[in-house]
Amino acid sequence: MALLILLNVAGCGYRFTVAGPGPVIGGGRVAEGPPVRLAVHTLKNNTFEPNLEFKYTRYLLQALQSSGSATVVKDDLSADFILDGAIVSVSLPSVAFSQVQTQESRVSVKVAVTVRHRKSGKIRWTGSSENSAEFFVGASPNASGGASGLQFNRVLQDRAVEQAGQGAAEGLADGFLSARDQGKFGVETIQESPVSISGSDESLLPTRHSNTVESSHAPGK
Repeated sequence: MALLILLNVAGCGYRFTVAGPGPVIGGGRVAEGPPVRLAVHTLKNNTFEPNLEFKYTRYLLQALQSSGSATVVKDDLSADFILDGAIVSVSLPSVAFSQVQTQESRVSVKVAVTVRHRKSGKIRWTGSSENSAEFFVGASPNASGGASGLQFNRVLQDRAVEQAGQGAAEGLADGFLSARDQGKFGVETIQESPVSISGSDESLLPTRHSNTVESSHAPGK
């Protein structure tokens, strides 16, 4: 990333000018060439977390667009490639315990996607991403006001699920950008083999019309 800092000492102040692209997903890499036209289908939800597919699909769309690696289109007919995927798992293993409750928990999620060429149906890239986020548990079911405390814990858990999903989406966008850099989303072309005509295939040649009129009378002796 080109960084240009101009320092002007004039009067009683400094002026800084920064030139160059800002940070992007993918370690600062910028996609080259026109973006890939991509239709993203809603992710399947293979977990027990309700409505998670809509949130995670939105996160994936935002990550792909932020990376500049894809132009997301609304319908399949306008796309060169189609992305399908699923939320594979959401797990909440406990991290720290006390005698009466879990004090800290971690949400771990996994998302897997497949990108195929729309016309040929050929799979060009498959990727998966796992991410996690931790949250602290602040109430026990046996404690005073436990019901409201459990509701608050659920809010913290939901936020952790969302945070983990955003990280997984960024990981998938980074993998998509790497696949594009490797040329996996090149335009497919159908090459036609040249037709060779041998001497015995004269019937395949176009007929030539002559303007010369030949007489059918034999020459006199």
